[in-house]
Amino acid sequence: MDVWTLIGFGPNGWGDEIAQGVIVTVSLALATLPFGLLLGFFVALAKLSPEPPLRLAGNIYTTIFRGLPELLTLFLVYYGVQIGLQTVVQLVSPGAAFEFNSFVAGMIALGVVFSSYASEVFLSAFRAIPSGQYEGGWAIGLTKFQTMRLVVLPQLIRIALPGLGNLWLILLKDTALVSVIGLADILRQAGIAARVSKEAFLFFGIACLLYLALAILSSVAFASIERWAGRSGVMR
Repeated sequence: MDVWTLIGFGPNGWGDEIAQGVIVTVSLALATLPFGLLLGFFVALAKLSPEPPLRLAGNIYTTIFRGLPELLTLFLVYYGVQIGLQTVVQLVSPGAAFEFNSFVAGMIALGVVFSSYASEVFLSAFRAIPSGQYEGGWAIGLTKFQTMRLVVLPQLIRIALPGLGNLWLILLKDTALVSVIGLADILRQAGIAARVSKEAFLFFGIACLLYLALAILSSVAFASIERWAGRSGVMR
C-alpha cells in the first residue's frame, strides 16, 4: 500500500483517525488551560497571603506537583482517584461499578501540574506590580476586589503572558502522555497506525509534524495576544 493511501481518509487510510487524534489533543489542552490558570492564580494568591497556613499550603502544593514527573501524576490521578471513588461507590451502593473518564483524568492531572508552574509565573507578575498601584486603587475608594479586577489584573496579565505562553506549549506537548491511559490523542492514533501498517517512521513523523504545527500556531497566537495587550497597556 502506497504512502498516500495510508495517510488518506476513508476505509483504507489513517487520516480520519489521526485527525480525530488532533481534535482530542487540542480539546484536552483547551479544557485544561482555564482550569490550570484559575487554580494557579489562587495558589499564587495563597502564597502571597499574610496567613502562614495558606502560604504553607501553597508552597507544599507547588513543591509536590513540580517535583513529581507528569506521567506519575497522571497515573496517581487516573488510578488513585478511580480506586478512591470506586470505594465510595461501593460503600453507598454495594456491587455498583465506577470507571473514571480518561479525558477528565488527563485534564485534572495536567491541570494541577500546569497550575503549579503557572502559580510561579503569577507570583512573579504580582511582585512586579508596584505596591503603589494597590494603594492608588484604595485611595480612590475602590474595594480590594475592585482594585484587583480593574487595576491589578490588567497589568498582571500583560506581565504574565510570555511565561504563560511557554507553559501552554509545554502543556500542548504533555497531552501526549494521556495516550498511556487509553485516550485517543495524536500519539496513540499514530502508534496504532504504525503497528498495524508497519510504517512506524511515517506515522510518528506525521505526529512530529502535527505537534510542531500546533506549536507554531500557538506561538503566532500568543505573539498576537502579547502585541494586543501591549497596545492596550499603552492606550491606558
